[in-house]
Order: sequence, then structure tokens, then C-alpha cells
Amino acid sequence: MGRGRAKAKQTKVARNLKYRTFDPDFGSLQQELHGESGDPIPDQYADLAAQYEDRDAS
Repeated sequence: MGRGRAKAKQTKVARNLKYRTFDPDFGSLQQELHGESGDPIPDQYADLAAQYEDRDAS
């Protein structure tokens, strides 16, 4: 007992996902996944980035 609300919410979310129309921007998604955004690396992570660049180059 007590699953009525949870099941109703899941059904509502599933319906929303099924019938919602949206226009995805695949270009920005690809840039985000491949790290081609051009954002500078924060100073606190610069040493880590250099370490991984060295490892990827070899």
C-alpha cells in the first residue's frame, strides 16, 4: 500500500517524456562531451590538466 502517489507521479513523468516535443542542440552537446568548449582551465586544476595532456601525448 502507499504506492498510489509514486506510481501516479512516475506515470505523469513518463507521459511528459513521451509526448513532449523538443529540439535538441546536438552541436553544443558534442562540444560539451568532447571538451571543445574553449573554457579556460581554473588555476587550481592547471597542474592536473598538464599531467593528463602529457599522458595523452605519449
